[in-house]
Amino acid sequence: MKLSTLLQVFSGMLLSMHVLSSNAWADQSTANSTSTSAPHISTASTPATSTASSENQSTTANPTSAAIASVAVDAIQQFVQGDFNTRKNMLNNWTASIEEFDQLVELIDKNELYQDSKGVAYILENDEKLFSYPSHIELSTWPSDLSQVTLTNTLRQALNYGQARTKLKSDDAKQRLQAVKILEKNYQELDSKVVSQLYADEKNNKVKEALAQLKARMDFQSEDVLTKINAVKTLKESNSPEVLAELQAASEAANLNPALKAALLDAQGSIKTRIQASEWTGHVFSGLSTASILLLAALGLAITYGLLGVINMAHGELIMIGAYTTYVVQSLFKTYLGDMLDWYLIAAIPAAFLVSAIIGMVIERLVIRPLYGRQLETLLATFGVSLILMQLVRMIFGAQNVEVSNISWLSGAVEITPSLMLPYNRIAIIGFTIVVLLLLVFLLNKTRFGLFVRAVTQNRQMARAVGIRSARIDMLAFGLGSGLAGLAGCALAQVGNVGPDLGQNYIIDAFLVVVVGGVGQVWGAVLAALGLGVSGTVLEIGMGAVLAKIILLVLVILFIQKRPQGLFAIKGRFVE
Repeated sequence: MKLSTLLQVFSGMLLSMHVLSSNAWADQSTANSTSTSAPHISTASTPATSTASSENQSTTANPTSAAIASVAVDAIQQFVQGDFNTRKNMLNNWTASIEEFDQLVELIDKNELYQDSKGVAYILENDEKLFSYPSHIELSTWPSDLSQVTLTNTLRQALNYGQARTKLKSDDAKQRLQAVKILEKNYQELDSKVVSQLYADEKNNKVKEALAQLKARMDFQSEDVLTKINAVKTLKESNSPEVLAELQAASEAANLNPALKAALLDAQGSIKTRIQASEWTGHVFSGLSTASILLLAALGLAITYGLLGVINMAHGELIMIGAYTTYVVQSLFKTYLGDMLDWYLIAAIPAAFLVSAIIGMVIERLVIRPLYGRQLETLLATFGVSLILMQLVRMIFGAQNVEVSNISWLSGAVEITPSLMLPYNRIAIIGFTIVVLLLLVFLLNKTRFGLFVRAVTQNRQMARAVGIRSARIDMLAFGLGSGLAGLAGCALAQVGNVGPDLGQNYIIDAFLVVVVGGVGQVWGAVLAALGLGVSGTVLEIGMGAVLAKIILLVLVILFIQKRPQGLFAIKGRFVE
């Protein structure tokens, strides 16, 4: 049966299946005056003065105290136990580490910090799981007097100013840069003289640039036109959407000085250009991330179809199995290795590969092998297998999505500019895909197994004639392709929902990558994944996901009509 006929058969099936802080800081000179509108800001260190109170020694009366009684009181625990004045003094004179202060801010911002009537601290995650602090042991019995730790506006202001003050004392330029970003959130309350002094004392160029931008935003509030113009010239180098919004609002004022208006319009154009460049860089990065996921999903499909000529409609469910394997490994780590939960992904990667590979080899042995040479029948058989696997997963794990949480060292993002954030998990997926691709290329081109796979792919009869056990190679190659699908599921679990229908969201795009790249061609799959991933993301910007998908499918159809063999064709004497 010709490839074009097969594509028409399964394309109809595929298309029928195809339908995703706060405030600021104040200065020393204002605090020394009679005004009380802003707190005192100082970078001088203050010795520790507080010790644990007697209440901290009596947690054994609590029903969950077995996990807490032996835990020493730390800065966050002291903060929770303190009254208003104690908390305010701690925030204004923080003596613990910067990391503890950052943790306190994060817990309060996420509304996860709780206490009981005795002042014992707890962490409530997602409003459903309660953990002891700081041991982070999940508690089965909740205190009846549990309440959230909340802050008044005064304490909230002291929290943010204290965080900035603590970071400004750091020898690490990154910490000082974070301090400046905290101050920018409410720069109207800052003293320009103090910021100027900080700028004069700063040695790091990036921090100096951030302080210059901060001072310019403060100077822009001046009534003096010349001061405003000079501030606008400095803000011209910004790439912050907030700065752009302020300049746009100012340029719309009536009776505006002509020189100031010209400077405002010039600065707006410059900032818009930078923001647009950042946004397009973000779109390209998203396209690369999507391409990486598509490539992981398509690599195994390219191998199995190139070697066996089998259109494996269960490939998406093998991706799903890899994702659920990741979930199971995470659950086992939570239950038995709670202290090592951040490393569950290291164990989940080989587990996802092995589980999917074993299931794939079972499918090849029991379902596909009796149907070799009957391609339409294998398509229907694997489609039935995909339905069976989905129902089995629903029976075991339920129909609802399961939660696979990001590990802490893949949470967050790299801030390139205020309008460009690159998530760590997406960066990790791109790097992971590159590693998998290089290992696969090495396996296929530099090992005995790879030589046998290429031989059977190019000329099965001749490979048999020279003693290659083609049936064994078929099974192992199908297992390899299925294992790669499991790795794709492991990666997808870090960026999306894990449910029984997970594979259906990617099977169509995976087939498109294989068809466009060329059947059985790894490098063709790479180029096709990059093209479809980036172009799909770019098209979605202006016309939406549905219309972008339609246009992409039309382009693929036109491409196949002109080049049915794809970007690269298999070379072999008897290849059809």
